[in-house]
Amino acid sequence: MKFDQRTFIYTSLALLAFAGNSVLCRFALLDSAIDPSSFTAIRLISGAAMLLILIGFPRSSLELGSLPIARLVWPAFSLFVYAICFSFAYIDLDTGTGALVLFGVVQLTMISVGLVSGNKPSMLELIGMVIAFSGLVWLLLPGAEAPSLRGFILMSVAGVAWGFYTYLGKGVSKPLLGTARNFLLTVPLVLLVWLVMASSISLSIEGVLLASVSGALTSGVGYTLWYIAIEKLSVVQSAVIQLLVPVIATVGGVYIVSEPLSAQLVIASVLILGGVLVSILGRRAV
Repeated sequence: MKFDQRTFIYTSLALLAFAGNSVLCRFALLDSAIDPSSFTAIRLISGAAMLLILIGFPRSSLELGSLPIARLVWPAFSLFVYAICFSFAYIDLDTGTGALVLFGVVQLTMISVGLVSGNKPSMLELIGMVIAFSGLVWLLLPGAEAPSLRGFILMSVAGVAWGFYTYLGKGVSKPLLGTARNFLLTVPLVLLVWLVMASSISLSIEGVLLASVSGALTSGVGYTLWYIAIEKLSVVQSAVIQLLVPVIATVGGVYIVSEPLSAQLVIASVLILGGVLVSILGRRAV
C-alpha cells in the first residue's frame, strides 16, 4: 500500500498521541495531581466531548437505535476496562514499562484471537509468541528493577481489553462515529466508579488539565488521526508501527518524568517487541 507524506504525518502524530497518554497519566499520578479514578473519568468524558464535536453532533446522529445491544455494550465496556485499569496500573509502573506491557499484551491478544478464530499458526508465529512471552517473564523476574506485580496485572488486563476493543472495531463502517459512541457510553460507568471512589478523590488544576489533554487530544484527536492513517496502511504495517509506541513512551518517561532506564526493561523490550514482530511477519508469510 502507498505510504504517502500525509499518511506518514498522521501516523507519526497518532503514535506520539498513544505514547502521550502513558506520559500524561504517569506524570499526573506521580505528582499526585489527580487520583486514577478521576483521571479516567475526566479522560473519557473529555474524549467523548471532543469526538462529538468532530462528528458534528447534534447535527449528526449517533445511530444508537441502528445496532443490537451487544454491539453497543461490549465495545464500550472493553474501552472502559482498558481505561480504568490503565490509570490504576500507572500508580505502580514507570511510563515505559506500562506502555511495553500494554502494547505487548495488545498484540499478543490480537494474535491469540486470530488463533482461536481458526487461523492456523505458522512456526514463526509460535516462535514469536514464545519469545514475547519470555520477555514478559523476564520483566517480572525478582529484583530491584522488577515492576509491581499489581501494576503488571492491571496493565495486562488493560492490554487484553484494548485488544478486544480493537477486534470488535474491525469492519465498522463509520469508525469515528463508532468511537464517539463508545466513549459516550463509558460515561455512566466512569461516573459510577467516581461515585464509589468518592472518599479517595484528589483533584488539582494541573491534574484536571493533564486528564483533559489526555482525553481530548491524545485520545480523541489521536484516535481520529489513527483512523485516517490506517486507511492507507496494511494490517501488518499498522501492527508493526504500533510497536514504536513503547519506545516513544520510554523516551518520554526518561526525559519528561525523569524515570531511570533499567537494563531489565531494555532486555524485556527487545524480547517482547521482537517476538511480536516475528509473529506478525510469520502471519504475513502464511
